[in-house]
Amino acid sequence: MNYSKRFVVEPGAKVKLHQVDPGYIDPDVNEKDALKETKKLCKRLRKLQASLYCEKQRSVVIVLQALDTGGKDGVINHVLGAMNPLGCRVVSFKKPGPEAAAHAYLWRVSILLPEKGEVVIFNRSHYEDVLVVKVHDLVPKDRLVKRYHQLNSFEHFLTDNDTHVVKFFLHVSKEEQLRRFKRRLDDPKRHWKISGADYKERTYWDAYTEAYEEALSRCTTERAPWFIIPSDCKWFRNLAVARIVVDYLEGLKIRCPLPAVDLEAVRKEYENAASEAVGKHG
Repeated sequence: MNYSKRFVVEPGAKVKLHQVDPGYIDPDVNEKDALKETKKLCKRLRKLQASLYCEKQRSVVIVLQALDTGGKDGVINHVLGAMNPLGCRVVSFKKPGPEAAAHAYLWRVSILLPEKGEVVIFNRSHYEDVLVVKVHDLVPKDRLVKRYHQLNSFEHFLTDNDTHVVKFFLHVSKEEQLRRFKRRLDDPKRHWKISGADYKERTYWDAYTEAYEEALSRCTTERAPWFIIPSDCKWFRNLAVARIVVDYLEGLKIRCPLPAVDLEAVRKEYENAASEAVGKHG
């Protein structure tokens, strides 16, 4: 199954999340094979990222959005973490601080964009400004509507300037979220993940669903597509993201640059140096 085609939100589509099963698992895969394939894909991902870093002509932004417990940290840990930190960063977006609040809302995103050759993973992203903001009525409706157009224009600008944008919504069910909240309570090693806002925000589930549907529908484009990943099953979620990211990077046809020096001349210099070393120790 081609996951890039299976899970992409086509431009112009009207997303209805109740029609997307968050518990979906590809019937052609099982957990054992999925874990094995994900491991192979992670190795391939690391090689592709290394080529991107050497090429230094393009950059990539990977956006991860989800409701609480959707699996953003898990995807980073089990899939995207395979990339070399030399050319990869993870950026988290929480409530804007005083400095960010004093600027236009896209300012804090702009200053964290990747350099050429770099991959930056957004753990939450600029879409918080049409999600949380919409749910909690933090800006007037007319300003909110403008933001969808601004986000599309912003991503159009990025892709025009060789920064590729790939966006994932990790779709988790309300029932699975509650099970994961319980695991956090039962496991002392996960207590640090517990937030005082967890259950408060859960009461806004329907409002968040509506906000995501709006953002996914309005802001998926051929240049910067959204993918809705069923995320109740963690191993399938990881496999799906790994396949899509690898497919996307392979589609860029990344090529390492040609050497900037005369290799024959350098080879002769090496051979002379090697001969001198043998002479001294001979």
